[in-house]
Amino acid sequence: MESSVIIVGGGLNGSTLALALAGAGIGVTLIDASDPADLRRNNFDGRSYAISAASSKMLGALGIWDQISKDAQPMFEIKATDGQVGEGPGPFFLHFDHVEAGDGPMGYIVEDRFLRQTLLKMVELAKIKYLPQTKVVDQRVGPVGVEVTTEKGKRVEAQLLIGADGRTSGTAERAKLKRLKWGYDQTSLVCAIEHEKPHNGIAHQFFMPAGPLAILPLTGYRSSIVWTEKSDTAAAINALDDAAYLDILRPRFGDFLGEIALTGDRYTYPLGLVLAHELITDRIALVGDSAHGMHPIAGQGLNAGLKDVAAISQLLVEAKRRGQDLGSASILQEYQRWRRSDNLTLAIATDGFNRLFSNQSSMLRTLRGLGMGIVNTIPSFRRAFMQEASGTTGDLPKLLQGKTL
Repeated sequence: MESSVIIVGGGLNGSTLALALAGAGIGVTLIDASDPADLRRNNFDGRSYAISAASSKMLGALGIWDQISKDAQPMFEIKATDGQVGEGPGPFFLHFDHVEAGDGPMGYIVEDRFLRQTLLKMVELAKIKYLPQTKVVDQRVGPVGVEVTTEKGKRVEAQLLIGADGRTSGTAERAKLKRLKWGYDQTSLVCAIEHEKPHNGIAHQFFMPAGPLAILPLTGYRSSIVWTEKSDTAAAINALDDAAYLDILRPRFGDFLGEIALTGDRYTYPLGLVLAHELITDRIALVGDSAHGMHPIAGQGLNAGLKDVAAISQLLVEAKRRGQDLGSASILQEYQRWRRSDNLTLAIATDGFNRLFSNQSSMLRTLRGLGMGIVNTIPSFRRAFMQEASGTTGDLPKLLQGKTL
């Protein structure tokens, strides 16, 4: 066999997994449909990710963090409040400060372009069989291995196939792994702004009736915006020119950062839930959005995927050291036991938070305001929320503890 593991999908999770396995001496073939030339463009497009403290430790253990840390903006505080358009923040709020946690920033905001370009460069330099601009059209599982066939007829064999190919995962579909799916009739408008006043490393979340508005600090006098509206409203807003777009954003945003202006491109992302009933089948496993695509209300999508990557890479490296077949059922079952409950809990939590906050109910607004006020006044509750957001709770794989495999 050319490799021990085939990874389909060369996005953030797939590339990170390939680097983790290859760094431990496991032969990897990484197959990705996208064109590397698109990833090498250095244009700022406004997209960014919240990287938890634990995820930053993982990227550090893999040698990735050193290359992107200078472009990462630390999050020192998180402020969340219930609000209405034109009314400003409500009387109840949540305020998390890294000083209370006592272990550095709660996380970082990293631009998509820096993370993707770094991963691409490292994949191309590593001992990884990298097949870009390649689409998988078939996969077959046998008694001792799995084989995939590309659109151009190339066949690749391995002991294990891992699907990291996103919410519309062809790997999951071909494996007949059932996934729960539904839409929220919400769309996130994603952009970045320049502003007059410093953000001081504070992330803001305004819970509006149509959906949350997240303001995430970037380096310099810039912030990333994830602005959720009902899908038909979002389409109408996105069709406006920049000036009219900002006219709609300003009453939701407020003036706490002074004058604002758009920088980079604008995007829209329809929101929904995708959750696999099973993460595994014979010689096949799912990671990242292939297994769980969630609402961005908690900003944990990428961090959840990196937890999958950390868990399965640790199990595979340990199996390799034992001389075990990497596609064996016992390894895959252990991976599912490790990750399925956590993924389900996070999916239920994000779905529940969205339903609780994205509505006009005055009764629910009163109840959620009181709940936020109670959490904010009890230090032990605040610390528990901060630890969860920083990714430092639960049975953590070695990489998320900053340890090498």
